[in-house]
Amino acid sequence: QVQLVESGGGLVRAGGSLRLSCAVSGSIFSFDAVNWYRQAPGNQRDLVAAITSGGITNYADSVKGRFTISRDNATNTVYLQMNSLKPEDTGVYYCNADRSRFGRLYNYWGRGTQVTVSS
Repeated sequence: QVQLVESGGGLVRAGGSLRLSCAVSGSIFSFDAVNWYRQAPGNQRDLVAAITSGGITNYADSVKGRFTISRDNATNTVYLQMNSLKPEDTGVYYCNADRSRFGRLYNYWGRGTQVTVSS
């Protein structure tokens, strides 16, 4: 059973930094990508950053240059380093892992961690 456990959220002032962690059960290379999503109150869940099994990264335009996604292959942990935080970065951050098998897409989600950025 796949489990994703996020940690590292909290309350920070605008301009500050946080680092989120996502501990993945099993090898992260068994997934096509591990992703971070964000959901603000009343909004849909949006992709913030992604890292593929090949190490290719992708970011939402709103976080480019401020957020960095990385991984520790030895511990099967994916990180999201968030710098120069803005109040609009506030939301619940979810770790997601996806993989395609035999024409089907499988998605796995963590429970999320709250990030609140005060102005």
